[in-house]
Amino acid sequence: MSIRSNVILLVMSLAVALPANAASRQEKRVSDATDVINQLLQIPEQSVPPSLLSQAYGIAVIPSVVKVGFGLGARRGKGIAVVRQEDGSWSNPAFVTLTGGSIGWQIGAQSTDIILVFKSRRGVDGIETGKLTLGADASIAAGPVGRSAEAATDIQFQAEVYSYSRSRGLFAGISLEGAGLTIDKKSNAAFYGEAGITPHKIFASPANFAPSVANNFVQVLTAQTRRLPKQPGMQPTVNAERVDEQSESSVRTFGIEEAEAPESWQ
Repeated sequence: MSIRSNVILLVMSLAVALPANAASRQEKRVSDATDVINQLLQIPEQSVPPSLLSQAYGIAVIPSVVKVGFGLGARRGKGIAVVRQEDGSWSNPAFVTLTGGSIGWQIGAQSTDIILVFKSRRGVDGIETGKLTLGADASIAAGPVGRSAEAATDIQFQAEVYSYSRSRGLFAGISLEGAGLTIDKKSNAAFYGEAGITPHKIFASPANFAPSVANNFVQVLTAQTRRLPKQPGMQPTVNAERVDEQSESSVRTFGIEEAEAPESWQ
């Protein structure tokens, strides 16, 4: 076989392999986000309070956010975001990127998982428009941890977004003031197989529009929030809680364009 033929075969094989590899990266991101949400079921005493989730209009999960610093710090990670539908169900996930910095003496690097709980419609709208600056476009606070925080939910939970980090299996509130959450257009296009697909279309599309790995994430999140009221901000009634306890499921798991990032971030 000639050298020219070998080159043609190589190019053709790369053309087939690259989209598959790109798709697998998105699938792994969704799978990693599913694992993070799954941890909420494992340690309810040391995770996001269920009463806060009951008021959520949207949730973003960004696995393996890398923070590096030498004097000035930088934080970046890629994940997914879902929003609450009118019937109380969760939408298909849209891919997002979290980028932020910090000032102060710091050195070294670390990787953590980040969860953002959106308690207002304005925060969700910010995601759909393409970019949301936490602390500017929507007020943000480090979220309280554990069921002991539930009693103070209605009184003290005044921010529009609450942020959590998970490191070594433990959840803690984290300050992300000034960080930006942007839509990852390339990942959305690769995952859904449609160039230029918008967050609005992703959120509004039926479940069968998304690959099965996305449906798995939604099922796990639904399992975590299955006893919560359908409309954000509402509190469940006593009778509803009793009925739910008696019929508990056996399921246990459950517009600024983004600048091109260096290869090391991808």
